[in-house]
Amino acid sequence: MIGGWGAARRRDAEFTAFVEAAAPRLRRTAYLMCRDWHLAQDLTQTTFVKMYVVWGRIRRHANLDAYSRRVLLNAVFDQRSRRGATEVVLAALPEAPTPPGDVETHVALLRALATLPVRDQAIVVLRHWEDLSVETVAEILDVSVSVVKTQNGRALARLRAVLGEDFVRS
Repeated sequence: MIGGWGAARRRDAEFTAFVEAAAPRLRRTAYLMCRDWHLAQDLTQTTFVKMYVVWGRIRRHANLDAYSRRVLLNAVFDQRSRRGATEVVLAALPEAPTPPGDVETHVALLRALATLPVRDQAIVVLRHWEDLSVETVAEILDVSVSVVKTQNGRALARLRAVLGEDFVRS
């Protein structure tokens, strides 16, 4: 029994280290998808709970970064379908360090991103904010590479239309 406790402690320590390393990235991705820091925190916690349940199975064999992003995005998609299409969250910017660039630019980008369908938002966030490859985004979202390329192109065109040519040039 003592060996079992030691293994469980090591497993929990590995999980804790993963959570500490992955939480900021997942919270940022969740925020970009929902624009609400409290909901982003809830979605991040939901991701960690789901991962903890299967941690013994995935910790050595899975790409944990890709797996965590997929679990998070599934939680975002589930939350969106429950919330309904009529509600739009427009939260104020958090009292956190402002990303590079001016605040107005970031607010405009987040609002424009909110006009996209949720799957397109996921593609744009993963591809351009998280700087993931097309192949990695396709794997996370369980779609083909061509779907990612096509939807990314359409989403960027829509963002350009929403933001206007003057915004794109600046």
